[in-house]
Amino acid sequence: MFRWKATAAALAVAAIALTGCAASGDSGSGDGEGGGTLTLGALLAPTTFDPAGSEWGNRAPFYQSVYDTLLLATPEGTIEPWLATEWSYNDDSTVLTITLRDDVTFSDGSTLDSADVVATMQRSKDGAGPDKGYFNNVSTIEAPDATTVVLTLSAPDPALLSYLTRTAGLVASSESLESADIDTTPVGSGPYVLDTSATVSGTSYAYTKNKDYWNPDAQHYDKLVINVLGDVTAALNAIKAGEANGVKLANNDNLAEVEGAGWTINANELDFQGLLLLDRAGTQAPELADVKVRQAINYAFDRAGLLKAIGADKGTVTTQVFNAASAAYDPSLDEYYTYDPEKAKELLTEAGYPDGFTLSMPSVTAFGTAAPTLVQQQLADVGITVEYTEVPLSNFIADLLAPKYPASFMALEQNPDWQLVQFMISPTAVFNPFHYEDPQVNEYIQQMQFGDEAAQETAAKELNAYIVEQGWFAPFFRVQGSVATDANTSVEMLPTNAFPAIYDFVPKS
Repeated sequence: MFRWKATAAALAVAAIALTGCAASGDSGSGDGEGGGTLTLGALLAPTTFDPAGSEWGNRAPFYQSVYDTLLLATPEGTIEPWLATEWSYNDDSTVLTITLRDDVTFSDGSTLDSADVVATMQRSKDGAGPDKGYFNNVSTIEAPDATTVVLTLSAPDPALLSYLTRTAGLVASSESLESADIDTTPVGSGPYVLDTSATVSGTSYAYTKNKDYWNPDAQHYDKLVINVLGDVTAALNAIKAGEANGVKLANNDNLAEVEGAGWTINANELDFQGLLLLDRAGTQAPELADVKVRQAINYAFDRAGLLKAIGADKGTVTTQVFNAASAAYDPSLDEYYTYDPEKAKELLTEAGYPDGFTLSMPSVTAFGTAAPTLVQQQLADVGITVEYTEVPLSNFIADLLAPKYPASFMALEQNPDWQLVQFMISPTAVFNPFHYEDPQVNEYIQQMQFGDEAAQETAAKELNAYIVEQGWFAPFFRVQGSVATDANTSVEMLPTNAFPAIYDFVPKS
């Protein structure tokens, strides 16, 4: 099957200050049969429990605790049945028919059926939530009977099944969607129920086991607590004090201390860091319209040195934006551009810039000082002068997408094949704010969308090789994402999301 990864657009640039923490520190029973309390540390609090305003990525555990998704993303990188027992497309992949379980109840005791799925999806499609784009190709959502949902698409969407493992697949009680307190009181069919009396919004979220859950084998604990630990110091203190069982780490700066406390580091590589060379048509920076200039920029960077200096040497050097879980991935493209300042200077001279040029980029304090300084120094070494404009974190993404800058240092999630195309490459992609088009790229995109499985994978590989050679981006390295677990807890990481699935935290026997 066409390989996939989750899309979070997780922009690891913000830190949430901890205003209070009430972690239970009560680990699971340790008998492998469930019980006790699982206490987790997450980087970001949910902004709402309304599925239409939900986000995945680092906010996934808050939603997955109370809501089920139609399909399930697994640590093996597959898509499996969950609320949906089976699904199938018509011949041209424009009609998706989904069959639902008939034994699922919501936390208010009502029965889940296709009307709830349609209502939740339609609300998300019609709303203004961050993942509204998941429904861009969905024309209609219908329920011909109580256990069947039919999605009719305006065009094939190779990523739709993976979207249904995320926010697009969340299902809430249709009655609760009209409730005045939908933002704070979710009514779902998930493995846990939010205990609003013990929850402090923005700080600590308490859940109790759903005793009527349809899949008790996925419930490994009687209670769940998720504390917001976006502050690095607060997270490290909670680990050392034994006030949690699993913590998502904001960075890899303190791994030795975490392991010294007897904890295990569980890792995946989901994000890449590097430069986004956005203005490929040369609208603001005419130099970037020349492929030799973009290639010169790629040759200017000592990626291994940057990984050590700004990535704590935890990750993998790369020059491609597709990662190893993707059908587009080619190991040779991890080292397509070597560190070769002389080659960079030669290319700039060939492009007509023997004396270099000046490139404007934004800078935000959330990136720290090392990354912007090193980027500036290494580009200066080949003759490119970087002029930074300090931008408030609250304006950074909006300014980047306005677009106000031709290039920028950035950390972005390496989405699976089709999601990445829609996120960073297509003319309408969010992170293609200049709407740059290349006829060859458009042809590959067409093949990925309308071709059969073999054609999709071939086109993905060819697209990846092409944009690397054309210097669409200047990636430095894939970042190690780390989740720490205590001696009583094990977890399997997802290749598709920053935070593991709730079901994959298990007490050690």
